[in-house]
Amino acid sequence: MKTTTIRFALLSLAMAGSVAAHAQAAGSWLVRAGVTNITPDVTSGDLSAPSLAGTKSDVGASTRLGGGITYIVNEHFSLDMPLALPFKHTLTGDGAIAGVGKIGDVKVLPMTLFAQYRFGEPTAAFRPYVGAGPTYAKFFKERSTATLSGLTGGTPANPTTLSVESKLVPTIQLGGTWTLNERWFVDAMVAKTFLKTRTTLSTGQTLDIKLDPVTVSVAVGMRF
Repeated sequence: MKTTTIRFALLSLAMAGSVAAHAQAAGSWLVRAGVTNITPDVTSGDLSAPSLAGTKSDVGASTRLGGGITYIVNEHFSLDMPLALPFKHTLTGDGAIAGVGKIGDVKVLPMTLFAQYRFGEPTAAFRPYVGAGPTYAKFFKERSTATLSGLTGGTPANPTTLSVESKLVPTIQLGGTWTLNERWFVDAMVAKTFLKTRTTLSTGQTLDIKLDPVTVSVAVGMRF
């Protein structure tokens, strides 16, 4: 009985090793789905004249369904494209107009392609990784509020509108993948995007703002 138990344990370990060995093999595709949060680290410039000195803006965080697709190039290198529904961020007054509340909102679709280096061996149950790549931050569906119009001389008949400039910028990434079995895994990552953009109002006024968002994502995935 004892010998049978030992054999069974050895067989189980061998099978586990075989599962791990295939989990992140070269040529594999990893597809994941989960939740992604983007939190801007805002440093706002001043709205250009004519405006109250020190008129600034803040940008809120946004959480959406997210995930991504990874292609394992070889034992240590992979290509990764995060995917998510468009994020919606609330714009609020700050600086000299802190407390006025919401002045607008904007949707953004960040499109990133990471080149990743994965530490350890493909057989490892846990593999940390680092990544870097370009992000195209596409801003769209900008909307202003009556508060912004009131601050900038707009009227109900001719409200102040705004547009946010889309940008191509760098992003760095740190994460890890936990292999559950031959098919399933859990992935978690944090990324930092170095993003500075400009908001332009229909009045001709501009506001330069550094967003530098931090992205956090947790997902469950499958290997194909």
